[in-house]
Amino acid sequence: MQPFTQAYAPQTYALMRMVAGFLFVCHGASKLFEFPMSPPEGIPPIVVYVAGPIELVGGSLVLVGLFGGWAAFPCSVLMALAYWIAHGTRALFPIQNSGELAALFCFVFLYISSQGSGIWSLDHMRKAPQT
Repeated sequence: MQPFTQAYAPQTYALMRMVAGFLFVCHGASKLFEFPMSPPEGIPPIVVYVAGPIELVGGSLVLVGLFGGWAAFPCSVLMALAYWIAHGTRALFPIQNSGELAALFCFVFLYISSQGSGIWSLDHMRKAPQT
């Protein structure tokens, strides 16, 4: 039996892609511009100057769906590294090491990289026949 929402799978995927991109942009903006809030105290400069731009630019591209599949892959890799460098050394399980967000971002972006931008994206608009 198929879920009752299956008819809306393309729209649901587009919403997931846009929300994930928006949330990632917020992390990058926080690191680089201290907007909408300052990053945590004592954050290493490499995190600000490497992760910040990937989050801001990659998240923006995923959000608007421009080269979304390609942009999502480095975002996924960044979150895998963040998990294993910052969280995985503390404890085995994400619930113990506060790494749930990094793990979830990693696999959401990995999924987006395998599916592309989908509908409601600039990539979709570029491929649509012009009338």
